[in-house]
Amino acid sequence: QVQLVESGGGLVQPGGSLTLSCAASGFTFSSATMSWYRQAPGKERELVLSITWTGSTPFYANSVKDRFAISRDNAKNTVYLQMNSLKPEDTAVYYCNRLPAFSFWGQGTQVTVSS
Repeated sequence: QVQLVESGGGLVQPGGSLTLSCAASGFTFSSATMSWYRQAPGKERELVLSITWTGSTPFYANSVKDRFAISRDNAKNTVYLQMNSLKPEDTAVYYCNRLPAFSFWGQGTQVTVSS
């Protein structure tokens, strides 16, 4: 079955950086468009960035433009999210999933940006 395991979150000061990882299994990762989503407290889950199987990034949220970058390693079935210049409003639980998303979601990884 589909498994999505996110990791790498934590507490970081404003302006800091974090790299998230997502290990995927149970589907053909190498041909899937993968995405990072996030859900802030009291808000709906939103799509942050996507990456196609060829490595192009057709979608990104305006709020993360020029600060976040998505990448993937098809040999490791892993997708990454490099987050720079973090802001308090980036605080959320971050999830990875396919695009379109599976009905299954992993546990996510908490990112807290605070001084």
